[in-house]
Amino acid sequence: MTITHPAVPAPAPQIVEPATYDQLARVTGRHDWWRPIVGTFVLLGLSIVAEMWVFGQFESMAASLDLPKDADGFRILSDLSDTALTLAGIALGIPALALTVWWIQRRTLGSVTSVTGRLRLSWLGRCFALAVLALGLSMVAMGVVGALIEPETTSEETWVGWGTFAVTLVTLLCLVPLQAAAEEFIFRGWLLQATGSFLRNPILIVIPQALLFGAAHGWGTVWGFIDLVVFGVVVGLVTIRTGGLEAAIALHVTNNLTSFIMSSTYVGGLGTDETAADMPWQYVAVDMAVIVLFAVLILQLAKRYKPAVNASARIS
Repeated sequence: MTITHPAVPAPAPQIVEPATYDQLARVTGRHDWWRPIVGTFVLLGLSIVAEMWVFGQFESMAASLDLPKDADGFRILSDLSDTALTLAGIALGIPALALTVWWIQRRTLGSVTSVTGRLRLSWLGRCFALAVLALGLSMVAMGVVGALIEPETTSEETWVGWGTFAVTLVTLLCLVPLQAAAEEFIFRGWLLQATGSFLRNPILIVIPQALLFGAAHGWGTVWGFIDLVVFGVVVGLVTIRTGGLEAAIALHVTNNLTSFIMSSTYVGGLGTDETAADMPWQYVAVDMAVIVLFAVLILQLAKRYKPAVNASARIS
C-alpha cells in the first residue's frame, strides 16, 4: 500500500533587496515609525548627560587645583582646557549614539558607520588623502582672497612657544578626530538615516540634517550658515553615494584639525569665539567650491575602488 502525504507548501522566500546607506535604519534591527523619533530624543538626552558629566569632571579637577572662579561661579580654565572640555563633550556623542541604536532599534553602531557594518579603513585612508589635497588648495585660495580683501592688515599675533604648542598639539590630535567623527556619526549618520526611515528621495533626506548641522554651529553671518548647510548637503550625498561615513569623517577631521592647530599657534587663538558660521562671503565662496571639488574627486575615486554602496538586508 502506498502512503501519500499532502503536499507541504514551500516556505515563502525571504524578501531581500539592496539597501542604500540612508535606508539602513529600515532594514537593520527593529523598525517602527516611532523608533527614529524617540531615538533622536534619547540621543539628545544622552549627549547632554555626557557633556554634563565631562563638565563635572573638569570642575572637580579645577576645584582640587583651587582655580579661581568667574562671575557666574564657574572655575576659570585655560583656553586649552576649555577647548578640551568642549571637544571631549562632543566626542562622547559616539558612545551615546551606540547606546541609542542598540536600545531603541536593536542594531549596532556599525550599521551607522557603513553598509558593510564597519569602518572601511583602506577607503578611509584614500578619503583622507583627498581631504588633505582639497584642504591644501583651500588654504592657498583663501590666502589669495585674504590678501585681496585685507591688504593692509598687520599681524599682532604672538607665538605661544614650543612647550605650550607641543602640549596643545598632542591634546588636539587626541580629541579633534573624535569630536569631528562624533558630529558625522550624529548628523550624517543617525539623523540622515532617521530621515531615510520616512523618505526615499536622497535630496530630501540630506536637507534636515544639513540645516540642523548649520544651526548647531551657532548663528553668525548668513553666508557662514549657508556654507555649513552646503557642507552638510554635499557630504550627506557623498555618504549615500559611497555607502558610509568615511569620506565625511576624513574631510571634517582634516578641516577641524587644521583650523584648531593653526589657532593654537598664537596666544589667545583657542579662546576666540569665531566659528565657520562667522565667515565672510569671500571665504565662503572658496570653501563651498572646495567642498564641491572634494565631492567630485571622491566620487571619481569611488568609481575606481568601488566601495560597497548597498547592503542586502531582509525586510520584515
